Amino acid sequence: MKNYMRKAVIGLALPALLLSLFSNAPAQKGGGSTKIPVTYYTLPNGLKVVLSPEKSAPLVTVAVYYNIGFRIEPKDRTGFAHLFEHLMFQGSKNLGKMEFIRLVQSNGGVLNGSTRFDFTNYYAVVPSHKLETLLWAEADRMRGLDITQDNLVNQQGVVGNEVKVNVLNQPYGTFPWIDLPMAAFTNWYNSHNFYGELKDIEAATLTDAKTFFDKYYSPGNAVLVVTGDFEEPSAKTWVEKYFAGLPSQKAGAIPDLTEPRQTAEKTVTRTDKLANKPAVGFGYQMPQRGTPEYYAMGLLDQILLQGEDSMLFQELVKNKNYTSGLSGGINGYLGNMFNYNGPMLFSVDMIHDDKFNAQEILSASDAVIAQVQDKPVDQAAIDRAIVKLRSGLYDTMTQFGGVGRADLLACFALFDNRPENINQIEANFRKVTPALIQKTAKDYLRKTNRTVVIINPGKTGDAAE
Repeated sequence: MKNYMRKAVIGLALPALLLSLFSNAPAQKGGGSTKIPVTYYTLPNGLKVVLSPEKSAPLVTVAVYYNIGFRIEPKDRTGFAHLFEHLMFQGSKNLGKMEFIRLVQSNGGVLNGSTRFDFTNYYAVVPSHKLETLLWAEADRMRGLDITQDNLVNQQGVVGNEVKVNVLNQPYGTFPWIDLPMAAFTNWYNSHNFYGELKDIEAATLTDAKTFFDKYYSPGNAVLVVTGDFEEPSAKTWVEKYFAGLPSQKAGAIPDLTEPRQTAEKTVTRTDKLANKPAVGFGYQMPQRGTPEYYAMGLLDQILLQGEDSMLFQELVKNKNYTSGLSGGINGYLGNMFNYNGPMLFSVDMIHDDKFNAQEILSASDAVIAQVQDKPVDQAAIDRAIVKLRSGLYDTMTQFGGVGRADLLACFALFDNRPENINQIEANFRKVTPALIQKTAKDYLRKTNRTVVIINPGKTGDAAE
């Protein structure tokens, strides 16, 4: 599976299983689709609710996804979506500062949150008999946070330190997960420094925080997912009891996120004074999510990049010895190809031996990509790619209470209003033909659709810029 965790994820530490793609449910005969139970409805206040029982372990996951990520945070408040994620743990009407965390942990559970391109999510996994308690707690903070000046100042310091530790004072701190989008995209919403500029984080006011909560953290801008070992009638009763009475407020319109067609290769070169080896990353703008070409790119990702059998790994690592490993993929640093909803890159990156240069590596990569552009891949390559895509199919939904399942259900509900799409993932990939893969490779893996970031190492021990 993809190495999503090489770079710090915005938010608290995220278990790797959240990044798995599929569930443990067996494939249907002939169709290759999963069979995940999905009950989906919307409360009068606009809250979307997804229930998906899975009783292999006495655990339940409750996940709340809000339709606000760093992509659409205020223009003069970069990093604010991430800052607000931290504020969500600082207390609500009935739970004081950090008491939500203590409530979950004292009941044998674990919890987390993260900020991504198009959502901010919060989840907890607890023993099954604590489902009602967890639903009450999530509803309590959705009803209203204890947003105080002290809490804001405290979390500004926490997030500011994250920026310093994870970015400013780390070698390759922004490479490539921030560098590539900033270089590739022209629309500010897709291309700003989403971890946040320190001056913007420090400038956030109490009014900013309260306005942000009212605008984006209402039931009508959220989806609640419950997965694991529970009875649907009880879950519906508790959801109604704790969430139905929450007032809703219409979220602001999502700004225009579209990107113009890229018609010329872009290259950005910079020196990283903390790095001791050069690095190169390159990315291609993706087809629109959900299109046939999007699924073709998903298979190209597997064929070209994922795993030691992939074409780029074989050429760049095994044959050329440029590097010891490759990273990247579709949304390869902050999730997977299903949990975003705007412009995105298919990217490849590596830290490489300093006896090679970026142009050599790009030329070798071009030669590999030309192989899938010049002639259709065979069906065996497609079948292998689907096997790799399914490699996570049988190992996540009964582990850790089903966080991977909750992630997919939440995103399909939030972005498409169709959480049942979880059962069509494999079927959509099986519709992809060799001819479509070739056409997609020609249309999207062209040099004029590519952005390159080159990192030159500085002297070891120098201070970060």
